[in-house]
Amino acid sequence: MLYRIIDWDDAYANGAHIARAEDYPPLWSLRAAEFRAAHPPESLGRGHLFRPAGAARGLVVFVHGGYWMKFDPSVWSHLAAGPLGAGWAVAMPAYTLAPAARIGQMTREIATAICEAATRVDGPIALTGHSAGGHLAARMVCDDGTLPDDIASRIICCLPISGLFDLRPLMRTALNDTLGMDTAEAETESPALLTPRAGIPLTAWVGGSERPEFIRQSRLIADIWAGLGAATSHVIEPGRQHFDVIDSLSHPDSALTRALISR
Repeated sequence: MLYRIIDWDDAYANGAHIARAEDYPPLWSLRAAEFRAAHPPESLGRGHLFRPAGAARGLVVFVHGGYWMKFDPSVWSHLAAGPLGAGWAVAMPAYTLAPAARIGQMTREIATAICEAATRVDGPIALTGHSAGGHLAARMVCDDGTLPDDIASRIICCLPISGLFDLRPLMRTALNDTLGMDTAEAETESPALLTPRAGIPLTAWVGGSERPEFIRQSRLIADIWAGLGAATSHVIEPGRQHFDVIDSLSHPDSALTRALISR
């Protein structure tokens, strides 16, 4: 069966294909505010660091999405509930959004925030992120010095959720009017075109009801990095779409949370 993209904007449009998509952002913000009221975080620059009641088993880092141009960590606090309930500290870093920043700058800002969080929390590190945040999470484990060796050596898992790993197709969309990528940046910032760090397993997680491009992109990174020696898996979660595939991070015993921290 042939797969061909004719409308590039529609191929990467999520909300247009999700029922009552407009209801999700206010619901996320409400749940996040309620969670912060019950679990006040430490400041992590413009982001947040949540700590469990006792000594942390390690550090989970969640990088938010929004096509590199929307949202901030305060919208996603409730997603810390799963790892936090399992005894892990959770960092939710902020980054400068487009058009004020290019994607390369965002990569550097997330790396800096991870290093800061890692100085505050001992033990293993597990990276995750959603959509554009999935891209940034995977970008952290590329073998190009993005993270220093002493921090990278602590990473036990990278689990991007509904991520974007080859940025070149996005240059054909209206998104690039804001992102401003040229070919050089799209290639330099595409994890699928880079070499993974040795010894860090990658699980590309995506919803079964997502746009075909998100499923293809997740399969792509798992396949390419496996061919470069990384331990990879590709999980398609049945019935989940782009806006609810992250919900399971709120539960300590969910398959998604277990895949992130059970090593």
